[in-house]
Amino acid sequence: MFPVSRSLRSDPPETTVTGMESPTGPRDRLRAWLREHLSYAVSEFTAATALVVLFIALSLASPHFLTADNLFNIGSQTAVIAIIAVAQTMIIITKGIDLSVGSVAALAGVVGAIVVRDLGFSVWEATVVAIGVGAAAGLVNGLLVASARLPPFIATLGMMSAGRGLVFIITGAVGVYSLPESFQLLGNGEIAGIPFAIVITAVVALAAGFLLSQSRFGQHVYAMGSNLEAARRAGIPVRRNLTAVYVLAGALVGLGGMVAASRVSSGQPNYGIGLELDVIAAAVIGGASLFGGQGRIAGTLIGAFLIALVRNGSVLLGINIHYQQVIVGLIIWAAVYFDQYRRRRLEARG
Repeated sequence: MFPVSRSLRSDPPETTVTGMESPTGPRDRLRAWLREHLSYAVSEFTAATALVVLFIALSLASPHFLTADNLFNIGSQTAVIAIIAVAQTMIIITKGIDLSVGSVAALAGVVGAIVVRDLGFSVWEATVVAIGVGAAAGLVNGLLVASARLPPFIATLGMMSAGRGLVFIITGAVGVYSLPESFQLLGNGEIAGIPFAIVITAVVALAAGFLLSQSRFGQHVYAMGSNLEAARRAGIPVRRNLTAVYVLAGALVGLGGMVAASRVSSGQPNYGIGLELDVIAAAVIGGASLFGGQGRIAGTLIGAFLIALVRNGSVLLGINIHYQQVIVGLIIWAAVYFDQYRRRRLEARG
C-alpha cells in the first residue's frame, strides 16, 4: 500500500536503508527493490496471520469476545493505540524513538478535560487545544533532537518525566471529572454504527500514509532515517524536517490523548504509563525498523490491532495485568529480532 523506504539517489554512491551501496544497473536495482518489498510483504503477512489466528482463538476461548459491547471497546482501544503508533512510526522511520508519548497523551487529555469543565469549551475546541499541547511537546522534543542534537532517547526521556510532572501539578494528582456528556463523543460516539474513534483513526492513517508515500516531505523523512549525513549533503533541510516530524507526531499524540480521555469521560493523570511499549510494539510488528529508514502505516495498523487483542483477550481470560506486560515485551523482542534477521538476509543477497 505504502512504500517502505526511500534512498538518496543524489548522493554517490547511492545508499539504501541497509547502508549498502545499491546495484548500479536498472535490472539489479529492480531485483533489489523486489527483494526488499517482498521481505516486508512477508513481514506484514505474518503479522496479519497472527492477528487472524488470535482473533479466532479468542472467539473460541471466551463467549464474551464477539459481543457488540466488547468489539466496540476493542475498536475504541485500538484507535488510541493506532493513532499514537502512527506518530511513533514516523519518528522511528527517522531513526528516532519517543518515550514521552504516554506522558504527553495524559497531559493533552487532562488539559482538554479542564478547558471543557472550567472554561466551557466544546469538545471540538478542547480537541484543538489538546492537539496544540501535543504539538508543543513535540516541538520541544524536535528542537532538542534536531538543533541541540540530543539523542532522541534522552530528549524524549526528559519530556516523559517533565510531562508527567506537569500533569500531576495541574491536577494535584486527582482526576478531572464532572464533564458534560458531549465530552464522550470522540471516544464513545458513533457515525452510522461505526465508532467515531475508528473514523478518526482511518482519517489519520490515510493522511499519514499519503504524506509519507506521496509527498516530498515523506521522501525526506525516509532519506533522513536511511542516512542522515547523506540527506544533509543532498541539500535536505534536516533540522527543519526532523523538527516537523516531532511536531506532527506530538500533535497526533495529543489527539490520541483526547480520544482516550473521552473514552472514560475524565482526564486521568495516571493515563499512559507504559503506553510507549504498546505503540513501539505496534510499529515494529508492522515492519518499522528501529534502525531507521523503514516503516509502513498499514503495517502499524495491523500491529495496533494485534496489541489491542492481546490486551482485551488477557482481560477476558483473567490473565494478570503483569503477564500482559511480559507478553508485550516478548512481542517486541520477536519483532526486533525478525527485523535484524531480515536486514541480514537482504545484506547477504546484496
